[in-house]
Amino acid sequence: MTDQPSQTAIDSATRRTALRRAMIAARLALPAAAHRSASAAIRRHLEEFLLPRPAGMIAFCLPVRAEVDCLPLIDRLLASGWQAAVPTVVTRAAPMAFRTWQPAAPLTVDPHGLPVPATGPAPAPDVILLPLVAFDAAGYRLGYGGGYFDRTLAALQRPVLTIGVGFDRCAVADLVPQPHDIPLDLVATESGLRRITPR
Repeated sequence: MTDQPSQTAIDSATRRTALRRAMIAARLALPAAAHRSASAAIRRHLEEFLLPRPAGMIAFCLPVRAEVDCLPLIDRLLASGWQAAVPTVVTRAAPMAFRTWQPAAPLTVDPHGLPVPATGPAPAPDVILLPLVAFDAAGYRLGYGGGYFDRTLAALQRPVLTIGVGFDRCAVADLVPQPHDIPLDLVATESGLRRITPR
């Protein structure tokens, strides 16, 4: 007999879907000047935090749907000796792989139609910048609903610093995390970096 999802699980999934749609719509509606200003502030906070650290491998996502564009930050880090990678969906419903990224890297699309490098594998990252649809004070993140980052973080063989990247308007009181959800270490918004204190 197949297990059926509980009503609580159904209600939670419905709530998250509605919140995801509302948050993405609000982000897409952000005026261009406000988006540029907030994005520049976010990159500045990240640069001030990351540049003093030993250079390592940083993973980031190429921006879609009016996400914060981290490319200028990545260029600055590359010039300081860092390496970069893009998390890439290779197989649906599985952990992502990391592909090396350089400004001239040729691009392709993943199974969901998102831009990714058409390059070889990269080592596991030291830092991952995760785009935020929404986040709460406990560091839980709402993404696009595929669960890819949670699977990927759970599969990594060594610790990695996770930083959610989004706008202040992404903050919500409580996302009511699911058992598989993994909290972030930090959240970067235009207001600054928030270090997450575990519950």
